[in-house]
Amino acid sequence: MTVTVVNLHRRTRKLVFILLGLSLSLIGLLTSTTSWAGVEQDYPVVKQFFPKADRFGDFGGKPPAAAVYSKGKVVGYVFHSKDVAPFPAYSGKPVDILIGIDTKGRIVGTKVLEQHEPILLVGIPVQKLYDFVAQYIGKHVTDEITLGSGKNSVDSISSATVTAAVVNRTIMHAARKVAAARGIISVEQAHLHRAAKVRMDYFHPATWAQLVQEGAIGHLLISEGEVYKAFKGTPAETLPPKDPNTPFADIYFTYLNAPTIGRNLLGDEQYRWLMKKLKPGDHAIAVLGNGYSFKGSSYVRGGIFDRVHVIQGGQQILFHDLDYQRLADVYAKGIPSFREKAIFLIRKANQFDPGAPWQLELLVHRKIGPIKSLFRAFETNYRLPAKYLEKPTSQATQQQGPLWLQMWKRQKVEIAILLAGLLFLILILVFQDWLVRRPRLYERLRVTYLVYTLVFIGWYALGQLSVVNVFTFINAIIHQFRWETFLIDPVIFILWIFVAITLLLFGRGIYCGWLCPFGAFQSLINKLSRRLRVPQFNFPLVVHERLWAIKYVILLVLFGISLQSVNLAERYSEVEPFKTAISLHFMRQWPFVVYAVVLLVASIFNCKFYCKYLCPLGGALAVVGKNRIFEWLRRRKECGHPCQICAVECEVQAIKVTGEINYNECHYCLDCQKTYWDEYKCPPLVMKRKRLERHLRKTADKGAAQKGGVESAANIDVHAAGVSGEDVV
Repeated sequence: MTVTVVNLHRRTRKLVFILLGLSLSLIGLLTSTTSWAGVEQDYPVVKQFFPKADRFGDFGGKPPAAAVYSKGKVVGYVFHSKDVAPFPAYSGKPVDILIGIDTKGRIVGTKVLEQHEPILLVGIPVQKLYDFVAQYIGKHVTDEITLGSGKNSVDSISSATVTAAVVNRTIMHAARKVAAARGIISVEQAHLHRAAKVRMDYFHPATWAQLVQEGAIGHLLISEGEVYKAFKGTPAETLPPKDPNTPFADIYFTYLNAPTIGRNLLGDEQYRWLMKKLKPGDHAIAVLGNGYSFKGSSYVRGGIFDRVHVIQGGQQILFHDLDYQRLADVYAKGIPSFREKAIFLIRKANQFDPGAPWQLELLVHRKIGPIKSLFRAFETNYRLPAKYLEKPTSQATQQQGPLWLQMWKRQKVEIAILLAGLLFLILILVFQDWLVRRPRLYERLRVTYLVYTLVFIGWYALGQLSVVNVFTFINAIIHQFRWETFLIDPVIFILWIFVAITLLLFGRGIYCGWLCPFGAFQSLINKLSRRLRVPQFNFPLVVHERLWAIKYVILLVLFGISLQSVNLAERYSEVEPFKTAISLHFMRQWPFVVYAVVLLVASIFNCKFYCKYLCPLGGALAVVGKNRIFEWLRRRKECGHPCQICAVECEVQAIKVTGEINYNECHYCLDCQKTYWDEYKCPPLVMKRKRLERHLRKTADKGAAQKGGVESAANIDVHAAGVSGEDVV
């Protein structure tokens, strides 16, 4: 009974609340002369933006915005920035700002609705952000707003410059998009026109000086005197410099997508690697400097480079740690020495136009307190020379097709030679039993193919596969798979297709034993050392089998890192010496060269030391190729019981003492197959041969004896007849 009464009371209260709510809503509708449909919560704010407004439309259109009316006439628009320009801020989430613009393109109001910035939640009052966005009221949507000093500038938020930069970009980009969509300004004024295309087929050799002279490389030189003047009269003012002309920061920068610039600076291998990393719509710039660090240290703590930015069309483009690539090797002839070098990626979301002017901005910081600092911005203009850009109406532009197709057309010769080499390898595998019975012929073919792999596939075609390719493929499947990402490098793509097929059929051995350039390098070195009778050292079996595990541990660590950041995994994948020894031909910093050389020297005494114990790519291939279909390597029942010849002679120690081949470690060199068919080396065949030889000798001796008896009888008859032996003959 008590329960029933309680339920009745609950239902009664719920009904009362519902009726009360409906009544209040009805009263509001009857007494209100204004309709703010869909955004009632923003009414007080919008009323501040447009004091004379009497009606507010629904959010709609592309991008979504709501029209504001006064006496039946549109007087402006309001919109949420996160719906129009959801650029992630320092926290990784966008700041949502309610923005109002009038029909002349003037910003009439800004109000922060939502933000998750850690520096504003703990440390700096959020009022600083409110005051910052209020500075945009009265600005025109086409103004190029900068932080700090200069025309159309706004004061930044001290110690929160990254947040300020993102908010600056958010407000201006969102306002321009809405204004352009509603016909207030033109698409060109909004910098939303179709971006220019770079001529990916245009290349000519050029030195550093030539690239600088033609404007392909920009230069920002800041003197000590300029910095002193910028901070003069502020709490960050210092003593005047002894020599005002002394360089404070000397920075060169350029756009890398253009082949003439990128290939001359980075070299063909690095340039090809960089282009593969870029997704459609992404761009890359290089920044090289001496003096004041353009990197700073904030990116280590917070993941954002707060000193160097790109500005285009009033939009400030920030770089996060995932947009940074280490630049260690620059190959342009005549290039000066630089203390800092970096590659920064401009993502597609920034809508960067390589054909339009842009500026490189450097922020110089000065501390004036424990958590407070002042900064001044220095910038210089850059525009990619017109000869590097396609003409939109040209016939060549229409016929070129996607970048990956251009790369395939450009590398026709390399593709043909590679396919011929792979076809030849297939023939070797198919006719392996016939070849290994002719050891001299096979050994010559083997050495020739290893030279082909090292020289053509590795050093010329730059076809060295890497564990990074595996992580990139996995990451693409998890996130957004695009064939274009892999088709852009035809040699690597063809090799991976071939490796995938052979993994399914035979396991890891075909690639590791025949197609890996660094593996071929080690094998050739070891063959030469054996020819010169250099003593070989192999670890005891117990140690050897435990050292196998190292490469799998390295693989797991790199894979774990790649789940967090593929870029970070690429840095740690330098455990592979492939880039140094194969791709860059040892033209790197000395620690990388020493590491690669040490591994190659180790192969003099221990064949393929790196492949056996350290190679994460080999570990990855072994894991995938574990469920192979075929086992074409022949074994006998005597193998391992008691014969140990193949186990002792296996160059990678992949044959167990019990005679079985460990296909996870086998490199398919076919040396054991030569022994299998060698009747002078394989004990079962040796015994069979000796039995046959003994049988033949006995048969020959018996025949000779019988023949000798007949001849003796004939001689007796001849002598008896008185005829000489000469006459008989």
